Amino acid sequence: MSLEQVAGQWKAQRILKHALQSGKISHAYLFNGPSGTGRMAMAREFAKALFCTAGGADACGECLECRKFEHGNQTDLTMVAPEGQSIKIDQIRELQRDFSYRNTGTKRKVYMIEQADKMTVQAANSLLKFLEEPLSPVVAILITDNGQAVLPTIRSRTQWVPFLPMSPESMLQKLVEEGAPQALARAAVQLTSGLAGARQFLQQNQFAEIRNLVIQLGKESLTRFTAAMITAQQQLFKTELVEHIQLLLSLLVIWFKDLIQFQAGRQDSIVFIDQLDWISKHAFNRSVAQWVCCMEHTLEAGKRMRANVAPQLAFEQLLVNLQEG
Repeated sequence: MSLEQVAGQWKAQRILKHALQSGKISHAYLFNGPSGTGRMAMAREFAKALFCTAGGADACGECLECRKFEHGNQTDLTMVAPEGQSIKIDQIRELQRDFSYRNTGTKRKVYMIEQADKMTVQAANSLLKFLEEPLSPVVAILITDNGQAVLPTIRSRTQWVPFLPMSPESMLQKLVEEGAPQALARAAVQLTSGLAGARQFLQQNQFAEIRNLVIQLGKESLTRFTAAMITAQQQLFKTELVEHIQLLLSLLVIWFKDLIQFQAGRQDSIVFIDQLDWISKHAFNRSVAQWVCCMEHTLEAGKRMRANVAPQLAFEQLLVNLQEG
């Protein structure tokens, strides 16, 4: 893999390739953009190229440093990620200690901080001192989907590398070219901002199963309340699919949105395209405002589950609300 292979991120590629080609490597980079846009893949490729002894805008993949990187034996690469809900000051102090012990010679060292916006204020201030007095040559790569939540003083000391959301149309075209089934790919691209995220959904064994269950529940919830309750009980709460209930709710919102799209004459935008026949027969059974209410009820159920309401209770309440419209 190379920097070029992270699709749709020409801005990030241009910044990083220029740095590698010119040899003007910043001591810190902030990779900012939505999850699923390939930030981690790009960070890894950039780090690998930084270690590569062949030089150039991409890692050669053959030198000792590249091979060490590929086999997970690159001791000069350090990863930091949240412990629980946040990145704590002790983690940053440990990083600094580790780097000061190993700061011998001119060999480059790289550290990556995932979800950099999750640093506590103390951790961020501690990192700031590290950025202001870098142990040369050290390169920091901070990865976040919310760059504005990172301390302004840290932002001002890093090179901003933007990751852009890809359009669902571009992602769909690419995924279908890669051999993904059209119906599944149409759903996956609605759930993420980038190809990496969409591919992750498509690689989940249960993704097709969840989509099929959404279709069944989407139909039954509107016309056959008892059947919907039984389906939820037997196919959701008594199976492993219950672990993916938030994904199911996200797809259910898209199902109701499709009914609005049909009413509006936007058939090209319909995600559950293989259900067009059913959608065409039922889209006008309720008004647009009522379909919007169905979407709101579904989003509310997800919110209640995240607030620790028992999933089965919240879902059964959702089915009651959908029946009543």
